[in-house]
Amino acid sequence: MDPPEHLDLKKDRGLTIAWADGTTSYYSIAYLRRYSPSAEARQLREEMSRNPLTVLPSSAQHSGPIAAEGAELVGNYGLRIRFNDGHSTGIYSWSYLREIDPGQEPRDPDDAGADEGD
Repeated sequence: MDPPEHLDLKKDRGLTIAWADGTTSYYSIAYLRRYSPSAEARQLREEMSRNPLTVLPSSAQHSGPIAAEGAELVGNYGLRIRFNDGHSTGIYSWSYLREIDPGQEPRDPDDAGADEGD
């Protein structure tokens, strides 16, 4: 996937991406944190889908609004975001960001590649 043409991160609000095909995507900071592609976050989402009463680990509990402290490009394929709750291990590939675009049809990012009708 081609890298975006423009990235605009507002640390207390969200990330706007202008894609090469002319579309634009917007992700709130809370949404990006919730859908972190890190192994830890994926595992927590899976557990919560199986058991809605899952107790959040202390690392997932943060007082105050979530914000981004910064971001860095990772090669030509993605972006790493540092959040104010200490989380910074997920790399958001361009294809993953397209997949979780809140402006598109709802998708479960943990079911990527699943057949339609499953």
